[in-house]
Amino acid sequence: MGDKHATERLDAGAEGIARAAALLESGALVALPTETVYGLAGRADRVETVAAIYRAKGRPDFNPLIVHVPDLAAAERIARFDDRARMLADRFWPGPLTLVLPMEGGAPVAAAVTTGLPTVALRCPAHPVMQEVLAAAGVPLAAPSANRSGAVSPTTAGHVLASLDGRIDAVLDGGPCEAGVESTIVAPRAAGWQLLREGPIAREVLVDLLGEPLPISAKRIEAPGQLAQHYSPGKPVRLEARSAGADEFMIGFGGVPGDCSLSPTGDLAEAAARLYECLHLAAASSKAGVAVAPVPDTGIGRAINDRLRRAAA
Repeated sequence: MGDKHATERLDAGAEGIARAAALLESGALVALPTETVYGLAGRADRVETVAAIYRAKGRPDFNPLIVHVPDLAAAERIARFDDRARMLADRFWPGPLTLVLPMEGGAPVAAAVTTGLPTVALRCPAHPVMQEVLAAAGVPLAAPSANRSGAVSPTTAGHVLASLDGRIDAVLDGGPCEAGVESTIVAPRAAGWQLLREGPIAREVLVDLLGEPLPISAKRIEAPGQLAQHYSPGKPVRLEARSAGADEFMIGFGGVPGDCSLSPTGDLAEAAARLYECLHLAAASSKAGVAVAPVPDTGIGRAINDRLRRAAA
């Protein structure tokens, strides 16, 4: 769509869901709530729709997109599942787990989604609104985070509009996202598995199920969130800060206070849910830099620190 039209803001009731599904079916772009962050959804099987997603985001076209499906049956039409992949899907779907798997021949996925790779990233999201839209639209949806590429990910409809108003057709307002950081991405391999992105499903849980992961080659980008610089508030970010400098916006955690706190009580789940909200506030502030309090590197704290390191890159 052109920049001339304002983006429709749809209510997440039956009417809004039907409108979003009809727009998506027609090839339009609609931002949808998931349990992690808002996704910018479009038909995964149409080259021109996928190109429009890349254009709206200003996203580098070597960065693959995640395809969202309503259930395992829909996923199996797109990719080959071995026993480990099926076990992971049974255990964590619907939920914040993305699986990178070998693509089936003739899968209804445009080459631009996978950037020509033989693998495809698939997720079955748990958000009830996203589930209803997937069921109503009846097509797999490619949906990266609904923001300009490299910028802070959106956890509210307001964040989406701040970044993409006039660049997409609609946003379906499902309230704030629960998990707040993007899905964990796992790639089962012939000999072992790789953790391509830390997320709400912690490394420890996966290691218990699958053993230690294989190392990752930095050269091959197979999934979103692997770029070194990402999630940037557009100003210098200083990590492990105990206090702010004169011209820094302070993001606190636990006992370290700030202009915005990830979690005054030191709760990592709350910190994950508030991470992008605080980065948005930091980006909008008049201060020239951002200081971030130390966050423990355990469980979902690892996913938070992964995003913060990329924001600081």
